[in-house]
Amino acid sequence: MKIVTIKDIAGKAGVAPSTVSAVLNGKAKASRISNQLAERVKGLAESMGYRPNHTAVSLRTGKTRVLGLIVEDISNVFFATLAKIIEEEADSIGYKVLYCSTENNEEKARERIRMFLQRQVDGFLITPTAGMRTEVCKLVEQNKPLVLMDRYFPGLGVPHVLVNNYHGARLAMDHLLERGYKNIGFVTVRLDQVQMQQRRAAYDAALQEAGLPVTESHILELSYQDRAEDAVAGIRSFLSRQPALDAVFFATNYTGVYGLEAIKDLAVPIPGRLAVVCFDDHDIFRLYSPGITIVQQPVSQIARTAMQLLIRQFEQIPGVSLPEAAMQVLQPARLVIRGST
Repeated sequence: MKIVTIKDIAGKAGVAPSTVSAVLNGKAKASRISNQLAERVKGLAESMGYRPNHTAVSLRTGKTRVLGLIVEDISNVFFATLAKIIEEEADSIGYKVLYCSTENNEEKARERIRMFLQRQVDGFLITPTAGMRTEVCKLVEQNKPLVLMDRYFPGLGVPHVLVNNYHGARLAMDHLLERGYKNIGFVTVRLDQVQMQQRRAAYDAALQEAGLPVTESHILELSYQDRAEDAVAGIRSFLSRQPALDAVFFATNYTGVYGLEAIKDLAVPIPGRLAVVCFDDHDIFRLYSPGITIVQQPVSQIARTAMQLLIRQFEQIPGVSLPEAAMQVLQPARLVIRGST
């Protein structure tokens, strides 16, 4: 099948190729081309099956109008929602999004960045793994527009947007303490990432301020690489070893899902025997009976703010950095109280 070119459309329309090019590149008004002619050219392009040569366009403009989105796990509801909103925001300004997951695997993360560099994406939106600092520094050195989401590297001047993790975790802990729970377990993930560190810090601080000890045996750290059944078994064993616990705070939505399965296996009533709160929401938490109290992340605001920060970098003057206030954007969390507490 013959590839339709701008020259073919120009011949059919009886106009110069430059006129067709201006219309198809959205510059009809600037080129003083009438609306009637512009519509006729667009109609011909559509009926003739014209498809722009994106490689040629990117060579001419230096832009691909494609963004690279790298998240931890696209199957996780938080990251899936984040990706959906970013894609909608990108579509609204004429950008497309390529996205992939790292599964917190550092080699995968490096390979994903190399792939997007080869695809010459115009900018990066990344939820980085703990070992990605070097790769992120290289992107900065290459002046690549970049925004980190959900987590960041302290001391590295890269724009980032995330929920206020410390504040969110304090909302959960203070709620449990106000309800009279004193033996509160904490189930987290063994990751050297700032958001997990801040959630743990909030757990410790809340107990200490309430005059309660931080008991290491009340804390369970799972491996991110654990299979689901192993994580469930680990939580089941943890809860069995700690019968004095009257509440448990799960640091992520997926640990919360594993936790509910473990609690069900043990036939422990919620909240009569054990109160449950989780950082981040999940469909299961709304459908479970009783509903699970959660710390809600403002996913829409995080996604839209990240896009705004990225677009600002596209528009800024070379050599001029974003103002300090735009480097870190912390969004407030919200406690959603349900029947589990």
